[in-house]
Amino acid sequence: MPDATPFTGERYLPGVPGEIAYEHVHRYAFARRFAKGRRVLDAACGEGYGSALLAEVAASVVGVDIDAATVGEARQRYATRANVSFETAPVTSLPCADASVDLVVSFETVEHVGADDQQRMLAEFARVLAPGGLLVLSSPNRVEYSERTGYRNPFHVHELDREELASLLREKFPFQRWYRQRRYLGSALWAESATGGCETLTGDASSARATALPEATYFVVVAAASEAALAVAIEAAPSLSFYADATDSEWARVDREAREVLRLDSLLIARERELADARRQADAHAAQLAQHELRVVELAAERERQQGALAAQERIIAYRQSVRWWLALPWLRIRRAWNRIRSA
Repeated sequence: MPDATPFTGERYLPGVPGEIAYEHVHRYAFARRFAKGRRVLDAACGEGYGSALLAEVAASVVGVDIDAATVGEARQRYATRANVSFETAPVTSLPCADASVDLVVSFETVEHVGADDQQRMLAEFARVLAPGGLLVLSSPNRVEYSERTGYRNPFHVHELDREELASLLREKFPFQRWYRQRRYLGSALWAESATGGCETLTGDASSARATALPEATYFVVVAAASEAALAVAIEAAPSLSFYADATDSEWARVDREAREVLRLDSLLIARERELADARRQADAHAAQLAQHELRVVELAAERERQQGALAAQERIIAYRQSVRWWLALPWLRIRRAWNRIRSA
């Protein structure tokens, strides 16, 4: 059945690629180790994909969400899963009997309710958990998620930092193991035989060193009411959990964007060459235009000079054609003759 729920960027829907898939699916994949053979409650299950993932290893899974339409879609989508059911309810009033589940999973839920309801939510989790039960909960780290980035998620009601989340959990779930979730881009080496521990390295071409624990974008906490319950649960839990989707969609996206950057860079270089050629042509044209304008000025000056000479000649001709000229002409001739006689 195709997804009818519109993607808002907040609630993950299967098939949506990118970091949201890595973050959300990884949490459920990580929680599966605690769900084996257990009765599981997926609080704020959303579309139900996480409940279905947990059901592959769990004895049974109940997915609860406040949105009736989303729950209806989940029921249809996973109707063939005999050990999965879905109910409509808020996390502050769960439709489960006391001590009826062994594991509560609640990812990216706590920040969507107010401070008072956060307390009620944790109380409900404690109520429905059987003795020795576990809670696996995630929450965005307000310091990294919002304060450092300046981003304000309109769907979040009350975000928490590490100490606030620890304090919230402490009354009902005082025994806790914390994980820091953050997107990571690097290289991985896998031993072909499953032996040994793990290492994380950072550095550059000149040095390498153990990676410092990064700041958390999200906290994932495995918590229990008793120390013994937590100790059993985390005995075989890893110190590092890595997740990549089966199709490597995030790498594919990075590769596509890298190719697009190279394509745009080539277009930019070609465009810069075209602009440089156009500038050279424009400069040459401007030089030609300047020479033409100078020639026009010179021609205009020459024309003005010739027009001045012509006007002078016209004045001489007009004078010589006048009566005064003819009266003065004999005297001019006598003067010229006298000048010749004197010079002789």
